[in-house]
Amino acid sequence: MPDKILVVDDEAEIADLVELYLTNENFLVHKFYSANDALECIKNEQLDLAILDVMLPDISGLQICQKIRENYSYPVIMLTAKGEEIDKITGLTLGADDYITKPFLPLELLARVKAQLRRYKRYNQTGQTNDDIITISGLVLNNKTHECTLNEKPMALTPTEFAILRILCSQRGNVVSSEELLHQIWGDDYYSKNNNTITVHIRHLREKMGDSFEKPKYIKTIWGVGYKIS
Repeated sequence: MPDKILVVDDEAEIADLVELYLTNENFLVHKFYSANDALECIKNEQLDLAILDVMLPDISGLQICQKIRENYSYPVIMLTAKGEEIDKITGLTLGADDYITKPFLPLELLARVKAQLRRYKRYNQTGQTNDDIITISGLVLNNKTHECTLNEKPMALTPTEFAILRILCSQRGNVVSSEELLHQIWGDDYYSKNNNTITVHIRHLREKMGDSFEKPKYIKTIWGVGYKIS
């Protein structure tokens, strides 16, 4: 069964072009030019990934991303205008997994889509073993079901947030640099990212965990080196 991808962009030429490239790769595309129609699709369809333009005429793509994260953990890629760094940071904070700046090469977007889907599926495979469960001081990660609880309370994490937490937990006691996190999560595409991407995701994780920057219980910042969980 083909993966279902939501595409939302009020610029018809861009939305149609993205749909064409995705369809040629055998993805099933749900394309919309407005947010309200897209929100109905989100409620009624079992989606695998969403591509959202930040600027829409009715509701912003950032608000759609926020709505998605209330109930779903599938990857979200934001389309942002050139130079709109604040949109990128806001998108990551609200739960987006990646962003791409307009104008973009369709093949680059296609590569990002495939990378996000590969990672998402890898963390949601069935066939659970004891090695798939990581437990640290009330924090429990299930690598197969992509579920995470803290003190027995579920935490809704994006695929990227889960990946960061999984890497830090699996390297418990060791410092992991931002560069290593970028490389492990994005693979060969890590060169297109910067350390601010990891910083934003770490901040979002701390907020969800109720962890403080000044006196962290879980994620500790080692200045000039990286992050670790003890």
